[in-house]
Amino acid sequence: MTERDPRDRTVLVVDDAEDARLFMRLALEQLGYVVFEAEDGEKAVAIATRQRPDIILMDLSLPIMDGLSATQNIRAHEEMKGVTIIAVTANQGTDSRAEAKAAGFDAYVTKPIDIDSLDQLMKGLLPGSS
Repeated sequence: MTERDPRDRTVLVVDDAEDARLFMRLALEQLGYVVFEAEDGEKAVAIATRQRPDIILMDLSLPIMDGLSATQNIRAHEEMKGVTIIAVTANQGTDSRAEAKAAGFDAYVTKPIDIDSLDQLMKGLLPGSS
């Protein structure tokens, strides 16, 4: 298996706040990621199963379907069991962290997002990254 070029890494950014999605998309594209966006949990599930991104950055508080439910739905698809999903939320409580872990998240980061730290976390969670 050959190592993928980091510029080929795809990220699905899921947040109901348009300005947050724009910030994340622009910052991640600057780092070489290809970015998809969804504004609610239902669209996140549809885009994730269609595009199969390497990483999903999932807000927990979303309309239509919350981030926990969306992650459980994504994990229910056999081909999506290995995707890296990171909870991105303003909630710093330990209860939220435990719920996120139980729902299938790989990591948990709090807003405001430090893009350099997020990039390092994502690289550390992706197979074949250095």
